[in-house]
Amino acid sequence: MGGALNAVAGGGSFVTFPALLFVRVPPIQANATNNVALWTGAAASGGAYRKRLDVPRRVLISFLIASLVGGTLGAYLLLKTPAQTFLRVLPWLTLGATLLFVFGKKLAGGRVSGVGQEASSMALSAAALFQLAIGVYGGYFGGGMGIVMLAMLAALGMTDIHAMNALKSVMAFVINGVAAVAFIVARAVFWKQGAVMIIGGIAGGYLGAHYAQKVPAIWIRSFVILVGSGMTVYFFVKAY
Repeated sequence: MGGALNAVAGGGSFVTFPALLFVRVPPIQANATNNVALWTGAAASGGAYRKRLDVPRRVLISFLIASLVGGTLGAYLLLKTPAQTFLRVLPWLTLGATLLFVFGKKLAGGRVSGVGQEASSMALSAAALFQLAIGVYGGYFGGGMGIVMLAMLAALGMTDIHAMNALKSVMAFVINGVAAVAFIVARAVFWKQGAVMIIGGIAGGYLGAHYAQKVPAIWIRSFVILVGSGMTVYFFVKAY
């Protein structure tokens, strides 16, 4: 389910991260395991969208470098955060991610600067800097990351949702991938639970990307918002 949600709009972590907590995986390790599992889902959905990836090379390279650096920094921050501190920060992260998911489209605001060949260097630099910040957030937690990237791409003038999802999937693959390597090296991944979620992430990511148009978008958004809101309340009660 998490892989499918991420392939369509984002918000998969609202399902997969709580699932790991409920089977008694510690918070930081749950976040790391969740990252590795959804990384495989991003790879699968990216493969399904590969024919839609039609953006200029300079745009793609700029975004990928920003994603790589941001994901690395985010993973480092997570590994250096004490578990108790993370538990107190977590409800604010889920609250922010849920609000971003709800109001993400408004970030576009009708702006029309394009990401095509005519995009200025200043616009591209600003977009890459924003993507760097998304990468840091993605490496650290990542809930709602997909919808923020879609909102950013819409604000930059992209209108083809399939092309946007293709680019989003590639950037998510890089962010989660570099973070996954860091988590694996640090031995922060619970492989027993992670292996099961990897299988689900691959299946959900690929099938979700293929069949996204068959399910009304409002159903998916409503489900993600409901789960995100519920988890936010739960984490606030547990932390405070």
